[in-house]
Amino acid sequence: MTQSEENYLKAIYHLGKSKTGVISTNAIAEEMQTKPSSVTDMVKKLADKGLLNYKRYQGVSLTSDGKQKALSVIRKHRLWETFLVEKLNFNWDEVHEIAEQLEHIQSEKLIDELDRFLAFPKVDPHGDPIPDKNGELEPRQSKLLSNLDTDSSCICIGVKDSSSSFLRYLDKNQIALGDKIRILEKEDFDNSVHVQIGNRKLHLSHVIASNLIVT
Repeated sequence: MTQSEENYLKAIYHLGKSKTGVISTNAIAEEMQTKPSSVTDMVKKLADKGLLNYKRYQGVSLTSDGKQKALSVIRKHRLWETFLVEKLNFNWDEVHEIAEQLEHIQSEKLIDELDRFLAFPKVDPHGDPIPDKNGELEPRQSKLLSNLDTDSSCICIGVKDSSSSFLRYLDKNQIALGDKIRILEKEDFDNSVHVQIGNRKLHLSHVIASNLIVT
């Protein structure tokens, strides 16, 4: 498979997690930052390979083979991010673009050995679950911090937004995975929250709270 084909499958998989039913070509075009006509050409090609279900004017969905391919790329991406942070001391805001390049390496033996070398991690540095060799994801119960009620307590286990700017914001404010967070108060006006993390009290905007995954 080409890198472009793998990127399309990965994008459609991620879109399918937040939308029900088929995914429109316009949604894919927005995700891939390309023209709808280019998306149509690609989805036809992927459908011919048995990786997508495609009906003109209706949208697409992954076949079982397409989903397996997408999860394989995601597994490689998240394993490489883990390797870069844990073994090469990269910051978690530096690794996404590098992993975007490394995820297209085709050697299954290399990826299996990388998984073994890292002691079969379950999540990457951003808290995202890592699929196993068979494409299985370990289930977990999670919510967004913004959805919790006042006086609730939780543990931060991931981020919805893994952009460098958001991760740097978390570093600047010393918010990390594994932190225990207590909701002290929620503002009706803008849905921002007052929280306690350790001995510190912080005021987080709704945007920030909506991008912290907790359990």
